[in-house]
This record gives sequence, structure tokens and C-alpha cells, in this order.
Amino acid sequence: MPHDDSPPPTRRARPLSVAAALAAVCLTAAGCGGGPETGEAGAAPPRPGADAASPTPSRPPAKGPLTGRTVVIDPGHNPGNRDHTREINKQVDIGTGRKECDTTGTATNDGYAEARFTLDVSHRLRALLEAEGARVRLTHDADRPFGPCIDERARIGNEAKADAVVSVHADGSAVGNRGFHVILPAGVEGGGADTSKIVKSSADLGARIAEHFARTTGSAPSNYIGGNTGLDTRDDLGGLNLSTVPKVFVECGNMRDPKDAALLTAARWRQKAAQGLADGITSYLKG
Repeated sequence: MPHDDSPPPTRRARPLSVAAALAAVCLTAAGCGGGPETGEAGAAPPRPGADAASPTPSRPPAKGPLTGRTVVIDPGHNPGNRDHTREINKQVDIGTGRKECDTTGTATNDGYAEARFTLDVSHRLRALLEAEGARVRLTHDADRPFGPCIDERARIGNEAKADAVVSVHADGSAVGNRGFHVILPAGVEGGGADTSKIVKSSADLGARIAEHFARTTGSAPSNYIGGNTGLDTRDDLGGLNLSTVPKVFVECGNMRDPKDAALLTAARWRQKAAQGLADGITSYLKG
């Protein structure tokens, strides 16, 4: 669930068309993926000594095909948000209006929080990208009481001059609504927002992530947003509106659907999700 709020019930999805190959990959992959599995084996814990006011820096990267490239990973929400509702309800400027600083995110019916999911997948993704030589930065590592706010999340990617920014999320929709979708920035210009220079590059990043995510996880594109393309374009998310570098949000599945929740709570599937994201990012950066 994007921390900038979910779409209102009456909002119609605005899908982008993608290559027929993507649709074929996604449709044939439907129904695959790991089964239920508890625990978060393989997730790296927050690094000790991290500055609570700063995004978590990466380890010195290895040499590899992504050497010299910078990727910012934005784990959606923060586990501490639920204890700081006053602070996260504060309105911030998103360029075309104002929205809450952040939200608590959603959770499965059994209480597995989106914030836990996003941090676990982000740790796995960081390790995969660093192994390829990328310099990786997290917007937070549960190393601060709450947040960061949506405007600060965008600013972290901008100031890092990131080659790509990926915000990791999971949706909270109705039972029967299944699958992943990648949210792309719309053309927005107003206030402090101007996405004109990143719309095309972000769409390329998003399409590559959608293709590889479907192939690696076996999950199909969302059956309720994006017209079965796995892609949706939005103009109401501050994290995208305020970005000056290529950026997308990825809703990895629907936490409120039992079948999707079984995947999202499985450590084995989360590793596949991280690999799909890493492969899509790598494909984009290598051109």
C-alpha cells in the first residue's frame, strides 16, 4: 500500500500498454510461487550504529556489472509509524497539494505488517544489488522512530543522484484481488513537482521490473489495477511527484487476500520477489 494513500474507491486505474511478451510471461506464470513458510530467514538485521536521522548507507560495493551505479531502495512505511500517529498524520507538501507525512501501511489478516514485509524484501534486494557492484542506499532501516515522510523519501533519492529508486510495498485490497503492480509517475508539473524529465525513464524501469518480477516469482499482474498489464500510472503520490530521478513503486501483492498473503509471508517467496526486483533494476541500468 503506497504510503501516500491508496486510490479512492471510485478511482479508475490508468494502465499503460506494455509489450505483448510481458503479458505472455505474466499470464503463463500465474499461480506459481512458493508456499506458506514462516520466519524471515536470510533477512539482514538493521546495521548497528546507524544514524537514526539519516538513510542507511550501503556497504562498500563489490565489483560487478553495476559498479558506479547508485540505487535507492525505499522500504514502504516504518514499523514504528503505528506508535507515532500524530507525527505521521502531519501534512506535507507533495508539489500539487498536501498529504499525510506517512501511514502505518496494511497487514495480513494474521497481523504480518506491510512494514515488516517491505523491510525484509529491501534487505534481500540490497544484498543482491551490492553483489552486482551497485552502491545501495535505504531511505530508512527501522533505525528511526517513524517515517521518513514522503517528501523526505523523495529527497533522499534526489540528493543521492540515484540511477534508480524503487519503493517496496504490498497492497491492502479486497479478497479475490490478487497479483502485483508497478506504479509509475504521471506527467505532473506544479508547485515543487515536475516529473517531465523522469516519466519516460521511470516507465522503462517499471516495465522491466514488471517483466522480471512476473518471471521470477511466478505471480501474475494485478487482476484489479492496471488492466492486466502490471502497470499503473498515478499523479497523486508525493514520493513520485517530487522525484527528479527515475522512480517507481512496486505493490508486490495483496496482503488481505489469503492466497497472496501465503506468498508474502513466505521467506522463500520474498527472496524470489527481491530477485525479480533486482533483475528488473539490473536490466534497466544495463540498458
